Amino acid sequence: MPSTTGMEAATMTTEAQAQKAADEKALNDWLPVTSSRNATWWYSVFHNVTAMVGAGILGLPYTMSELGWAPGVTMLVGSWLITFYTLWQMVEMHECVPGKRFDRYHELGQEAFGERLGLWIVVPQQLMVEVGCDIVYMVTGGNSLKKAVDTLSPNGGPPIKTTYYIMIFAAIQFLLSNLPNFSSITSVSILAAIMSLCYSIIAWAASLHKGVQPDIDYSLRASTNVGKTFGFLSGLGSAAFSYAGHNVVLEIQAMIPSTPEKPSKKPMWKGCFVAYNVVALCYFPVAFIGYWTFGNTVDDNVLISLERPPLLIALANIFVFVHVIGSYQVFAMPVFDMMETFLVLKMKFKPTRCLRIVARTCYVAMTMFIGMTFPFFGGLLGFFGGFAFAPTSFFLPCIIWLILKKPKKFSLSWFTNWGCIVFGVSIMCLAPIGGLRQLILQAKDYKFYS
Repeated sequence: MPSTTGMEAATMTTEAQAQKAADEKALNDWLPVTSSRNATWWYSVFHNVTAMVGAGILGLPYTMSELGWAPGVTMLVGSWLITFYTLWQMVEMHECVPGKRFDRYHELGQEAFGERLGLWIVVPQQLMVEVGCDIVYMVTGGNSLKKAVDTLSPNGGPPIKTTYYIMIFAAIQFLLSNLPNFSSITSVSILAAIMSLCYSIIAWAASLHKGVQPDIDYSLRASTNVGKTFGFLSGLGSAAFSYAGHNVVLEIQAMIPSTPEKPSKKPMWKGCFVAYNVVALCYFPVAFIGYWTFGNTVDDNVLISLERPPLLIALANIFVFVHVIGSYQVFAMPVFDMMETFLVLKMKFKPTRCLRIVARTCYVAMTMFIGMTFPFFGGLLGFFGGFAFAPTSFFLPCIIWLILKKPKKFSLSWFTNWGCIVFGVSIMCLAPIGGLRQLILQAKDYKFYS
């Protein structure tokens, strides 16, 4: 017969496991990604559109001017197809292990690469993308609000520095960051998605109405061979920046309820399919018509090139401002989730409202400070796009797919995944070079907090 001591030890072990499971459930019920699972497929539509159709769309005509017609069209359409495929992979892998949901990107990485290595591979890249997006959105929000005010003002606008407009944008984020989870920002995300459609239509429709400009030139915008080379590399990064929604797709899918009979991947993929077609309807007309209208003289924000009619341009900039308010929150929620998990599990803080307010306020303040200090819109797109966005959107899902799904060697799936990996690694290596050079050139004449 088993000893009394052995039975007591087994009972204690069972109780400890039950307590650990209860603690994990309580934490997941508090964290922003997993605290609510009542979403439907259309939640996926709005959150994905808000995440993907961001500040980068206004820089697409500029990207075309750095790449030229043939490479530009190839890069944008090719990137859309590749990332559409990798997005499908991530939706499929959300529940690739029976009875287990990978609610966060790093959890999927840990399943593929191991508990420790998976964290080190995924988390730095995901944070770089999400924090990088939020910094760029700080800059975009401030610039768009300033442009709207200046356009509507009879004397060119009040002498208010861009820094103060960025602070106005940050003040709104300080308030919205108190919303507890993904479900609570749904209204903000819906409004942001509608705004993205509105300003996209204004951008390409106004460009089409303006027509091809006199002495149009479709050659690469730089005048020297060195400038053309670096500009081309920067354009690759800017195109990669346009497809960043993969970094939050698993977190969005975590909101959708799932049962063996009705797995979450079905409504999630339905929403992603609709969202990605909306992305195409936004991206391609803006990129191609904007470049067709202005050629290599287009600004890094096409709305700046469109100076008339003033009311329409001001309205478009207001739409951009509202949109990036929602985009900031969609990318911030997974960061909040990581921060709060670390503070509770590693730093042993209690999961309280006070902890949430302090942590999130510090995050918004940090992105505001960096955005005010380095507001180089075009360069930021090129640098962050190549260095961080290419891995998480273009080839990391393919690597994980090869490890977990193990497609047959030399099969169509095997070749497709390796093709995406080679393409994505090339973008990651080449694009940051051009983006960094552009940042350096823009910084030469920049005065801090101007």
